[in-house]
Parts: sequence; structure tokens; C-alpha cells
Amino acid sequence: MAETRLFHDIQISSHEIEIRKLTLSDVWSSLGAGYNDFMSKPSSSAVLLLIYYPLFALLFTQFLIRDDLHYMIFPMVGGFTLLGPIVCTAVLEMSRRIELGLDIRWRSAFNFIHTSAFAPILGLSIFMMLLYVSWLNMAELIYFGLYTTDLPSTLDEFVSQLLTTQRGGALIMYGVGVGFLFAVAALAISVVAFPLLLDKPTTMLTAIKTSIRAVGSNVLVMAVWGLVVLAALAAGAALFLVGLAAVLPILGHSTWHLYRKVIAP
Repeated sequence: MAETRLFHDIQISSHEIEIRKLTLSDVWSSLGAGYNDFMSKPSSSAVLLLIYYPLFALLFTQFLIRDDLHYMIFPMVGGFTLLGPIVCTAVLEMSRRIELGLDIRWRSAFNFIHTSAFAPILGLSIFMMLLYVSWLNMAELIYFGLYTTDLPSTLDEFVSQLLTTQRGGALIMYGVGVGFLFAVAALAISVVAFPLLLDKPTTMLTAIKTSIRAVGSNVLVMAVWGLVVLAALAAGAALFLVGLAAVLPILGHSTWHLYRKVIAP
């Protein structure tokens, strides 16, 4: 089947896009469909992640081995959820191609680079990376706001203080609270925006507005979706981050199917 794209000079505005109501069953069925997509071409999804993932793993290692930055390890790993949508863009494209019966070789997942969708996707990716950097800066401000003196000199000392002192408890409380706000913002901005840009001719701002509308219209279901994503990423990261090689593609495929349920054709 020949590939066709729906991109023209005329762009769709946010008010032209119909938002559907979701149910919890839509979450589970999207996960099932995402798993089926992953199993239809698991090697391709793994190769896609191998392109992105070593970069993150290398950066994480650099933080890990430098004692003076040990306090950034947890914010960095936790904030990786903000970058997940960027990593999964090619996986979303893979699901789109499976749906249309197009070629699903992994190289084809990057064909969107040659379409008018690339510019807004690049812009949104940069925006999400800036959000990630902002979270890291905020985490650093919280840390130095609490640890003005007697800074832990090693990772072991830092973890010990984190778990056994009042100051460590405050760091956990503030870190989790602020991190939650960043996670909610990332979910609202990106959950529909990335697949929408792949699927329809629209702008980055329209995609963001539509995504926020979709989340606002389905707060409970999207909250459950966010918890599922968080739990899956935590499980993947617990296996020395190796599990993410399967978790991230499945979540990416599932996000496409959730998008299909919330946005009318």
C-alpha cells in the first residue's frame, strides 16, 4: 500500500478537533493494542530505542560517578518521564503505519522528518527538553535551599541523610511535590500533542492546546494513565534501566491508541 500523508497548506485549528470522553476501559484496551503493536515488530522498537537510550544512559553515568552531583541522580531519573514522549515519537509513527498497513521497517518510522510535521514536532521536543532542564534547575534550588551547610560529600552520605534526617524528609516532600507538578504539566502538554502532529496538519501550539483540552475533559482517566506510565517506567528503571527497552516502546504504541480513542477522526 502506498504511503499517503494528510499535510497540506491548510492547517487544522484547535476548535475544529473534537475531544471524546474516555473510560478506564479505554486505558486497558490501549495498553493491549500497544502491546500487540510491539509484538508485531519488537526488534524495530528495540532498535529505535537503542538510538536514543545510550545517550541517556551515558549522561546518567556521568552524574552517577561524580560525587559532587550525587544530589541530581534522583531528579534526573525521575524527570526522564518528561523526555519519554520525545523518545517515543518514532514508535508513535510506527503504530500509525501499522494502522494504515504501511511499511513498518524501523527506518520508515523516521519518514516524518521529511514531512511538514517535522518542524512542529521538533519545536515541541525542544519545549519538552526545556521543561526537563527547568525541573533539574528547580530540583537543584530545592536541594541548596535545604542544604545550605554541611553538604553530604558522598552518595552514601547523601542517601543516609535523605532517609534518616528531617532535612532529608523535607527534600523528599518538596521534591516529590514539585516533581508532580512538572509531571502533570508534561502529561497535559504532550499526551495528545505528539500523535496529533503526526496525524493531522496542525501547529505546535494547536497540538498543545488540544492536548490540554483532552486532559481537562478526561481528568480521572488521564490521571490513571499517568499513574500507569509512572509505574511502568519505574518497573523498567528498576531493572537497571534495561527494562525500558520494552516498556518505552509499549507505552509509545499504547499512547497512539489512546490518542485514537480521545480524538475524533
